[in-house]
Amino acid sequence: MQYTRLGRTALKVSRLCLGTMNFGPHTTEPDSFAIMDRALALGINFFDTANVYGWKTGEGITEQIVGRWFAQGGGRRDKVVLATKLYGTMGDWPNQSRLSALHIRRACEHSLRRMQTDHIDLYQMHHIDRDAPWDEIWQAMELLVQQGKVLYIGSSNFAGWHIARACEAAKARHFLGLVSEQSIYNLIDRTIELEVIPACAAYGLGVIPWSPLKGGALGGHHRETAGRRAGEVQQRNIQKHGEKLDRFVGFCKELGHAPADVALAWVLSNPVVTCPIVGPRTMAHLEGALAGLELVLDKPTLAKLDEIFPGPGGPAPEAYAW
Repeated sequence: MQYTRLGRTALKVSRLCLGTMNFGPHTTEPDSFAIMDRALALGINFFDTANVYGWKTGEGITEQIVGRWFAQGGGRRDKVVLATKLYGTMGDWPNQSRLSALHIRRACEHSLRRMQTDHIDLYQMHHIDRDAPWDEIWQAMELLVQQGKVLYIGSSNFAGWHIARACEAAKARHFLGLVSEQSIYNLIDRTIELEVIPACAAYGLGVIPWSPLKGGALGGHHRETAGRRAGEVQQRNIQKHGEKLDRFVGFCKELGHAPADVALAWVLSNPVVTCPIVGPRTMAHLEGALAGLELVLDKPTLAKLDEIFPGPGGPAPEAYAW
């Protein structure tokens, strides 16, 4: 397994991050345990979850599964760099969502209890809260760090200017602030190249791409999937991008590599990217993600992929101005 630093920190994480979103809704608890055990055996030390995963409001189903896996012992918790998120709705009562100081404190306590641990290594804001002042957010996060309940803070689904405001507000408080941003990023979804990636590079944040295979659309089986019953989002992706996906699959055949491996290798080729999140439903999905780590794409290959999936044209403002 390859390791790298998370953004500007000294923290070392694996170049693949194990996403747990399927644990509970799509993957049984025993199978989830087996996948996490296998991930550790492969050297994957970075696990990502969220308090809303499991999709039963307020229950934190996936965090509970992770907690019961930790409770088996064997050094599991000590080997894992544990990331979770807050923001989403955890109840129908006021202050059971978003980023008020009250909810930040309560959400952290609840996640710690569900995951049967005394600290969260990377605590991520799942979305920007436009109503929460940064002084309030950072005061609450600083307290969690001082108490030893949280080590690092990250963001997710932030715009570039949100990252800049957050980092400047933290700097004014002499606080480390954001160390990572988790965004959707893949060959199809490249909008973050405009401002999010440049902001992360400027402030020393590691980019953690989610959906690096566009929900499986870049896995090379889109025509087979289109012939079966598939999720509504996946069907829309296939319908919208089918021609490009066909060209992509054909090019991957010329390269002699699986489309999923090429798609992962492309994400990893960006120097600002720390590690993509792979969210396996099965052991085979986890094992299949490993080949992308070994594949290095040369400049002609990257240029061809840009031709098939044009990005926004580089960073702003040059992408749309001079």
